[in-house]
Amino acid sequence: MAETALRILLVGIGATLVMDLWGWLLRRVYGVSGLDYRMVGRWVGHMAHGQFRHDGIGRAAPVPAEALIGWGAHYAIGVVFAAVLVAAVGQGWLQAPMPMPALVFGLVSVALPYLVMQPAFGSGVAGARTPDPLATRLRSLITHLVFGCGLYLAACLLAAA
Repeated sequence: MAETALRILLVGIGATLVMDLWGWLLRRVYGVSGLDYRMVGRWVGHMAHGQFRHDGIGRAAPVPAEALIGWGAHYAIGVVFAAVLVAAVGQGWLQAPMPMPALVFGLVSVALPYLVMQPAFGSGVAGARTPDPLATRLRSLITHLVFGCGLYLAACLLAAA
């Protein structure tokens, strides 16, 4: 049980790191900005006071340590997603990872930003209230597909170790 939990932790961290490297590459090469994790921290920080939805998260009052909270939440969500994947496909996937479950899960995981985070941030369902909703949707979809690739890659690296 402890070994499985450790593997899930490492797969979640690894997949999230792959997603972050993708975001870094997009910023560096194409000038495309991604999610500011300070805003995630701000959102989480306001939850402690019972506020779960904002008209515009950028206009909400900053909270202490919001960047740290946001990055921590980001990686914790990645670990939870890895745990959900393993719960869905079985622990055997950790020893013999297959790409399709990870990729499908990555695509399905885009439901969280589309249906929870973007509306809570004031951006509407699936970014409908952003300046370019289609670009917002595609960026989220591709980023979560990259997360799915990261799940598979991290699991393969662990299985080979």
